[in-house]
Amino acid sequence: PWTSPDGTVCKPDGLYSLDLAHWVETGALGSVETLFEPAYRVSIAGIARTQDRLFISVMDNVRGKVVVCERKDGNWSLKPVALPENGNVGISHAEQFGSSVSFSFTDFLTPSSIIWSDDNGETLATVKSQPARFDASPLISEQFEARSKDGTMIPYFVVRRRDQKGPVPTLLYGYGGFEVPLLPGYAGVRGRLWLEKGNAYVQACIRGGGEFGPAWHQAALKGDRQNGFDDFAAVAQDVVKRGIATASSLGIQGGSNGGLLTGVSLTQHPELFGAVIIEVPLLDMLRYAELPPGASWMAEYGDPSKPEDAKWLSAYSPYQHVDAAAAYPPVLLT
Repeated sequence: PWTSPDGTVCKPDGLYSLDLAHWVETGALGSVETLFEPAYRVSIAGIARTQDRLFISVMDNVRGKVVVCERKDGNWSLKPVALPENGNVGISHAEQFGSSVSFSFTDFLTPSSIIWSDDNGETLATVKSQPARFDASPLISEQFEARSKDGTMIPYFVVRRRDQKGPVPTLLYGYGGFEVPLLPGYAGVRGRLWLEKGNAYVQACIRGGGEFGPAWHQAALKGDRQNGFDDFAAVAQDVVKRGIATASSLGIQGGSNGGLLTGVSLTQHPELFGAVIIEVPLLDMLRYAELPPGASWMAEYGDPSKPEDAKWLSAYSPYQHVDAAAAYPPVLLT
C-alpha cells in the first residue's frame, strides 16, 4: 500500500483519482479519492471510459460484473450496470468522446454476445450473438467450494443436467498458473460431445491463476506451487463427496501448465481419478529450463540450477515421481 500526502491509503488492487488540474497548477498532489477498492474475492479486470463516465469491469467470486462511475457535484457515485449475471463480462468498446459503450457476455451455457448502450449503460440491447451449438435447456451451471489442505476455500464450477440422478462421467479441468483466470465460457464441442450425452464438466479455480488478482497467483508461485496441486485434489474429492462423480468416473484434463498440474495429480493422487489427459505438458521440472523458452518460465517455477529451487521442484516434478509399482488410471498424453 501507498499513503498519499493527504493520508489516503492506496491499496495495490484499488482504483483512485486525483485532481490533475490542481497538480499542474500547484505542483502538489492534492487530495486523493477512492473510486473502487475490491472486497474479498473481488478483483478489477479492466477499465474503460466514455466522455463523462468511467467503467470498471470486475470479477466477483469468478463472475463478471461492470460498475459505472460518475463524477457529480464534486463526488464520485458508483452503480452496477444491469448486465446478465453469473457469467464472463467484459467491456468491448467505449466511445471516449461520446456516451456509447458495448459489453461482451458469455457463460457455460450461453454463446458469446455483444450488448450495446448509447447512453452510458442506462439502457442495454443485445445486438449480436453467436449461434448455439448444443441444447442447453436441460443443463444447469452451479458454483461450489472445496476446502484445500491448508483450509483455503477453492471455488469451482459444475455444468451438468439439472435432473442428474447419481454419479456420471465427469471431466475436471484446471490450469492454475501465470495469473491466468479460468472464467465461465461457452464451448460448442464440449456441449455437443460431452454435456449433451449426460456427462458433467467441472472447472476448478485453483491458486496460481488470476481469478482473485495477484495474491491468488502468488499463493502458488515457485516454492508454494504445491498449494495449487492440493487445491485441485480438494476439488476432485469434493466432486465425489457431492455425488457428482465417483473416483472411477472422474477424469482430469489440463494443457501446458495445466499439463503439469494433471501430471502431478497423476503421480500424487492416482486413486482419485479414473482417467487422465495430459496435454503439451512440462513433466521434468529439473530440466525444463533447457527447453528454448524455459528461461522465460523461471519467474513462475524457479531456477532448477539453484539448489533451493531444485529442492521444491524435485518435490513434485512428475517425471521423478513415476512409480513402477503404482496403479495408475489410463492416461492420454499428447
